[in-house]
Amino acid sequence: MANTYTQIYIQIVFAVKGRQNLLAKENREELHKFITGIVTNRGQKLFAVFAMPDHVHILVSIGPTILISDLVRDIKAGSSKFINDKNWINGKFNWQEGYGAFSYSKSGVDSVVKYILNQEEHHKKKKFKEEYLGLLEKFEIEYDQKYLFDWIED
Repeated sequence: MANTYTQIYIQIVFAVKGRQNLLAKENREELHKFITGIVTNRGQKLFAVFAMPDHVHILVSIGPTILISDLVRDIKAGSSKFINDKNWINGKFNWQEGYGAFSYSKSGVDSVVKYILNQEEHHKKKKFKEEYLGLLEKFEIEYDQKYLFDWIED
């Protein structure tokens, strides 16, 4: 689109179906590269991606020609097929339905990148459920508990 200029930064968060710990650390880099390729091939810019065993954080800059839901659909469909084709797990891998998408200003990009790349340390102190509910509350997003991810209760 000529004469259309945007600056939209979105953190996307989604979880493994059943919140199982299925994403092995030894496969993380390969999965990150694959997700980066999907984002790039869709003409968007990836700033950070990090896959924990049970969920993923991604920070992207998106343009005006793509819907967030379409980008997330493409990332989840492509990466689940990739994981299944690689036979990284016994059985069939799937992502849970839904995702969180949180917008940031340019001034917040560096801190969000650091936050995403520091997920392993972060989750030594805070469980995913606490983290995700904290994001929903921070961004004042109304939600119904019954439509949130399945949570693993310790």
